[in-house]
Amino acid sequence: MKSLSVSEHYGWSRYVGHQVYYSLVGRDYEWELMPLALDQGVGALVWSPLGWGRLTGKIRRSTGIPKDSRLNTKVVVDAGPQVPEEYLYRVVDALDAVARETGKTVPQIALNWLTQRPTVSSVIIGARNEDQLRENLGAVGWSLTTAQVKALDDASDVIPSYPNALYRQGGFALLNPPMI
Repeated sequence: MKSLSVSEHYGWSRYVGHQVYYSLVGRDYEWELMPLALDQGVGALVWSPLGWGRLTGKIRRSTGIPKDSRLNTKVVVDAGPQVPEEYLYRVVDALDAVARETGKTVPQIALNWLTQRPTVSSVIIGARNEDQLRENLGAVGWSLTTAQVKALDDASDVIPSYPNALYRQGGFALLNPPMI
């Protein structure tokens, strides 16, 4: 917001997009940056839309995280966003249910959910091979139903930290109408 204000003050070009981490297992973007983006007309280019590989369809409650997964590497363990195990499985269970309904894959569901979110302009996918690229590209050209979006929203919902928790408690509801 400060950079937008400085741009306006000096008559400079304002930025109209930014890069953000956002996924069904990383929804912190919705707490402050998405409301700012909505208010100021700033688009989001989402990186790691599959939650650092957690939403690729390889992780299941029954099998856990595969031993050869990069989620077990020091880089992710030390620097990557941490996701509580039960929360991850709750989201994956919801993705599986929607995938069965639609005939799409788990990553296609997760990516399609993102493309329908406010302010999301595009996503950066990190396909390792042509098959992954083709699968990820299958996330566009169709839309989840309102009920499917709600099921994914409900499964991935978390209580924001303070002061954003006040919004959920109704403290800011009169000043800030719901985004979604």
